[in-house]
Amino acid sequence: MNPNWYERTLLPYLIDSACSVRAVRRQRAKVVPLAHGRVLEIGIGTGLNMRHYDKSRIESLTGLDPALEMHRLAQKRSRRAGLEVDLVGLSAERIPRADASFDTVIVTYTLCTIPDPLAALKEMRRVLVPGGQLIFCEHGRAPDAAVRRWQERITPWWKRIAGGCHLDRDIPALLREAGFACPDLNTMYLPGPRPLTYNYWGVAFAPR
Repeated sequence: MNPNWYERTLLPYLIDSACSVRAVRRQRAKVVPLAHGRVLEIGIGTGLNMRHYDKSRIESLTGLDPALEMHRLAQKRSRRAGLEVDLVGLSAERIPRADASFDTVIVTYTLCTIPDPLAALKEMRRVLVPGGQLIFCEHGRAPDAAVRRWQERITPWWKRIAGGCHLDRDIPALLREAGFACPDLNTMYLPGPRPLTYNYWGVAFAPR
């Protein structure tokens, strides 16, 4: 199979399907409605978060994602949700916006695939207003040693077929290193294979 064809044509639909299962939809519904004001969504993908936004709380919505082949589906879902979205086809390591441009940054099931997640989180902090909120829901490094060993074994080949997805990223450590405070961190395994399903979610804050 041609890898470029796979990544352009088939992979977006596989990711869309995997990221829209019931357990993941429930996770999105916990965090996305918290967004308010000027919102930046990192890794907007095919727009799976659109249905969960509280339109009455949104002043503007910008979506960042380098996978241009996903933008069409994101636009379709934003129209269905009654939201206008400004789509930017870039990765999050360099966000093309001024400092303190957003009140909220949303990132869901995206830090696993960003090549340099720490650089991306520092950029998210830069574009947030002082005291702004980073709302996140991610899968990552499991607390159980046996599961972590499987994550480490699987990740080298998993990321080749899953768009660069790493199973073992330490989300709390990345948030701390990027300078975010996260007083309310939630964790649990979702239904499914444990190496793939340990979830972190909550609201982190940029320093004032």
